[in-house]
Amino acid sequence: MHLSLDPSLLIILIVFGFLASFIDSVVGGGGLISLPALLFTGMNPAGAVATNKLASTMGSLTSTFMYYRSGKLDFKSVFKLFPLTFFGSMFGAWTCHLINPEVLKPLMLVMLAAVAIYTIFKKDWGSISAPKKLSIRHFIIFMVAIFAIGFYDGFLGPGTGSFLIFSFLLIGFDFLKAAGNAKFLNFGSNIAGLLMFSFLGQVNYTYGLIMGGAQLAGAVCGSKFAIKRGSGYVRAMFIAVTVLLLAKNVYDYFI
Repeated sequence: MHLSLDPSLLIILIVFGFLASFIDSVVGGGGLISLPALLFTGMNPAGAVATNKLASTMGSLTSTFMYYRSGKLDFKSVFKLFPLTFFGSMFGAWTCHLINPEVLKPLMLVMLAAVAIYTIFKKDWGSISAPKKLSIRHFIIFMVAIFAIGFYDGFLGPGTGSFLIFSFLLIGFDFLKAAGNAKFLNFGSNIAGLLMFSFLGQVNYTYGLIMGGAQLAGAVCGSKFAIKRGSGYVRAMFIAVTVLLLAKNVYDYFI
């Protein structure tokens, strides 16, 4: 795929790529910014989603490194979960090639609403990190949920970071460690989706690498900012981005 590169489009890719990654590195939801920017360049929806995977892979890998270096990534706990988001996303991307992803939008809206409401009313939730020891039954349920989120990321995508963070909050992590763990797994779902979309010939590497370069910088700044401000800041931003993501998708779906 080749599209002509205009200077104004270059600025759009860089600015919105940076902003998307800054937000995504903290609470997820960066696709709310980066995907419309790619669509604005004139790309078709499938190409925009595929190209966004390339940029997001670069951003999520950088965020993962930043959280790991600061001790906010529980690598031992999440390493075994990596294959679940990886293969879930690859399967989701392949399914997206066969089925219209709009079929999942109503479920996504309900889930986002539940995440936002639950987090708003659980005021002290995620302030301290005290991971729970899960029973075998609950661990299996958790693994199924992580696989399903990976599938969702490959199939549709918006809100993946929020759903991953919410999953780790449910088992006792604070907001910062939940964000760090989520970025690692989100990297797995991003790179798997990228591999599948590359195989299907949907990725615009020029746009993807330009936006990805901006996302590298955004991920560094966003991760540092979150780590410096702490879990309280991440909680407030998590609620704000989840509500905005819900509002935008409700508008798109009904209007």
